[in-house]
Amino acid sequence: MTKSAEKADVIVVGAGIVGICSAVFLAEAGKKVVVVDRTGVCEETSSGNAAALAFSDVLPLAHKGMMRNLPRWLADPLGPLAIPPAYLPRLAPWLWRFWRAGSPRRYEASLAAQAAMMALAEAEWPALMDRSGTRRMLREDGSLELYESEGEFSASLPGWAARERFGIGFRHVEGDELAALQPGLSPLFLRGTFVPGWKTVADPKLLGEAIWAYAQSLGARFRTATVEDMRTSGGRAEVAPELVLGDGTIVRPGHVVVCAGAWSHRLAARLGDGIPLETERGYNTTLPVDAFDVKRQLIFSGHGFVVTPLETGIRVGGAVELAGLDRPPDYRRARAMLEKTKRFLPGLKPEGGREWMGFRPSLPDSLPVIGPASRAPRAHYAFGHGHLGLTQAAATGRLVRD
Repeated sequence: MTKSAEKADVIVVGAGIVGICSAVFLAEAGKKVVVVDRTGVCEETSSGNAAALAFSDVLPLAHKGMMRNLPRWLADPLGPLAIPPAYLPRLAPWLWRFWRAGSPRRYEASLAAQAAMMALAEAEWPALMDRSGTRRMLREDGSLELYESEGEFSASLPGWAARERFGIGFRHVEGDELAALQPGLSPLFLRGTFVPGWKTVADPKLLGEAIWAYAQSLGARFRTATVEDMRTSGGRAEVAPELVLGDGTIVRPGHVVVCAGAWSHRLAARLGDGIPLETERGYNTTLPVDAFDVKRQLIFSGHGFVVTPLETGIRVGGAVELAGLDRPPDYRRARAMLEKTKRFLPGLKPEGGREWMGFRPSLPDSLPVIGPASRAPRAHYAFGHGHLGLTQAAATGRLVRD
């Protein structure tokens, strides 16, 4: 192996939206930053997300009806939640932690932490967009969550009451107001909840690339490489870990920030931190722009997916498949969501779509891992945002810089 000539105050491992935002904040603070990724900028999970800045989504996943709906969802292999039977033994410790995260004692702590993170994100994203010249990519149309029955609507009310405690605005709608918020909606839906403060972006990949262009203007650089190992030098905590790249190069920066998404826990383990991170595989289909006139992000919470109008198409996606990093994709899940969307939005043109699958890095309590490694304070973690990586990326960048 050879020592690299790479000179950097900070190396950020991972060029998803969290890594890019971390790099921007560090570059703005005058640091020499190099981002290392095996593919490119926002090429993987950050390229295909649902494009939401979901600042009102403060409920931990364990409290969003998942436990209540678990038996029904698991009975449908193409439904909102799937766990391949062969993967269940490996998943069991995470599921146990997830169940414990749903206890009343842990609920308030998780809710308060998530609400604080969202408040920071809601302040930092517009400011970052203004500094980077990307404000034009922000859409402020709100979201519309939809219910097929009075029972489904009633089950949602405790969650809305919890949001109201943190000052999140919303209003329940029905009849003509519901139809006006989304013309052409199936009469299956009796009620909805409109959240005016929910925002989306024109396209998450294009936003990530534009944020990175701003980082480059501040001197940040990109290097295509796989990080094979991360280790402390002679066990000295005051020295940043050295990185071993796929070509054998050893890089020794001043600090390391791990933003490698669903792969991050493997690097954290090299520093002695066992992080209970699991991979939620999400699927979507992006249809042509003219597939349907979607006015704002539509949330079909009872079915576990959303429909988002993008600059580049109509994205139908979501659901959860707890199946790790190595199993091949099952695109039948994307097609099942598209079939439901055809019923929910009569008149939808389903042809010409692009299917996609990505890896969400999720912790049992739905809170990300942000902070120094336990044994290496010059290594910093910024991963595990689950469904909220885009939403919380600017807040995470701020915390990493601080």
